Amino acid sequence: MESKPAGLSQSETEGQVHDLLVIGGGPAGSSTAYWAAKAGLDVVFVEKKVFPRDKTCGDGLTPRAVHQLEAMGLGARLASTHRFEGLRTVAHGRTMELKWPDHPVFPSYGYVVKRSELDTFVAENAVSAGATLLAGTAATEPIMDGPLVLGTKLEDSVTAETREVRARFVVIADGANSRFGRSVGTTRNRAMPQGMAIRTYYESPRHDDPFIESALDFRDRSGNSLPGYGWIFPVGDGTINVGVGLLSTFRDWKQVNTSHLMTEFAHALPDYWEIDPENPTQAPTGGRLPMGGSVGPKSGANWLVVGDAAGSVNPFNGEGIDYAYETGRISADLIAEAIESRSRQPLERYRQILEADYGQYFKVARLFAKVIGRPALMRELTRVGMRSETLMDWVLRIMANLMDDDRTGGAEAVYRTAAALSRVIPEPSAKSDL
Repeated sequence: MESKPAGLSQSETEGQVHDLLVIGGGPAGSSTAYWAAKAGLDVVFVEKKVFPRDKTCGDGLTPRAVHQLEAMGLGARLASTHRFEGLRTVAHGRTMELKWPDHPVFPSYGYVVKRSELDTFVAENAVSAGATLLAGTAATEPIMDGPLVLGTKLEDSVTAETREVRARFVVIADGANSRFGRSVGTTRNRAMPQGMAIRTYYESPRHDDPFIESALDFRDRSGNSLPGYGWIFPVGDGTINVGVGLLSTFRDWKQVNTSHLMTEFAHALPDYWEIDPENPTQAPTGGRLPMGGSVGPKSGANWLVVGDAAGSVNPFNGEGIDYAYETGRISADLIAEAIESRSRQPLERYRQILEADYGQYFKVARLFAKVIGRPALMRELTRVGMRSETLMDWVLRIMANLMDDDRTGGAEAVYRTAAALSRVIPEPSAKSDL
């Protein structure tokens, strides 16, 4: 990958002001960098680690994410990874295989790609488009002038050498913890759901299974019900990604030991996966995710916040990569327009676009998160759902946000009803989390 180290001499950067500085080289940051560079902007994006680097993730790319990657010219690269056709749901002694729906925009297939591989080739793609990557470089402190973010102070992760980089516009894409975002004033609304997940990998002869799998009726090896849900995503390289997720809408979620959940889920996996639950290929890792657009403000005088840093994670299923790519693309388009018009006004439309694209959907998802935070109610809903393939197909369309606005099908009708109800249901007042 063609990238520039943090230790460039001061003479090479003194007085230089880039068009765009992107904080973060993950899905949102690399998408922003790619589309901005493609538009002809002088872009530099900063990633504190060196690629390839690992991230806690299910590694699954749904059709929405695949659509964005193919738009970035990465279809052929994706084709070399493990493709899957849909979702297998397991609950209450029943199993159902649901293929991705036909859609006028999104493909009817997904991929499973480890994040160490995925994030590397997406970042490489941004560099190939003309962006400059500063890898192994931490953005330690924003350079402010009133409400403007003029750039950031940098520190080399190996040498501890420091310097500055400046730009006319800044996009904050430094992930769920978003220290840079908090330093310019973003906060998480604690009244909205937060996800917690842990995952690892196991060797399995079914590593190339054509379906990803979700365990909706989550139980330990003794058959006792547990909060949350489990997943098994075949990676296609001899291993499967196995993980468990939990929402903060579960009453006692702070007291839950996710390592215990992970262990119990591994021991309770169906025999056909043929794993050794005591011997994962690596130690489990976990993390928390702000969801449902729960972080704000999402824009300032000359800066925008994208991806996980903006809480752009779907509360229905914990999916964030597709929204990271999408919000990165939106932000790049607006900044390119701002530079062309020599005005910051296009950035003022960012919040409106996010509200139009995701606002109502995320509200429905947040309300649904409250329902599935009640294990007894969740069990009854899944019990009913698993009796009807048609109903579960509707659920898949809604939860993966693969509905067709021009269609009058069952999923679309159910969602429109839920959206109408959500408009009159008040949500708790905002509580900031610094």
